[in-house]
Amino acid sequence: MTTNTENQGSSLDMVKWGIAIILLAAAVIGNQLYSEASVLVRAVGVIVAFAIAGFIALQTEKGKKALAFARESHIEVRKVVWPTRQEALNTTFIVLAATGILALILWGMDAVLVRIVNFITGV
Repeated sequence: MTTNTENQGSSLDMVKWGIAIILLAAAVIGNQLYSEASVLVRAVGVIVAFAIAGFIALQTEKGKKALAFARESHIEVRKVVWPTRQEALNTTFIVLAATGILALILWGMDAVLVRIVNFITGV
């Protein structure tokens, strides 16, 4: 009994995804075919088609999971303690200084290694 229900949901999801993809394709193709029409009308048509396709996609099992994930992510982002502007600037300067120092060290090592290789090969 459970297997039949899962298969029906899966096949119905496939139909929903198919309809969503057809709507997206129709929006793109319709935008090309009616290129002589007003840009505003075409833009509204594309937006409406994308909105309907998105609504249909959200009705699938994966769509529901994606929506739940987005809601949970939004809740988690609100819990984050964001750095102040001064903390962000200080961290940025530290990263820039460390990158510059490491670049100088690597440049020096490269110069030394090039001289060693030139000495060994006689070039």
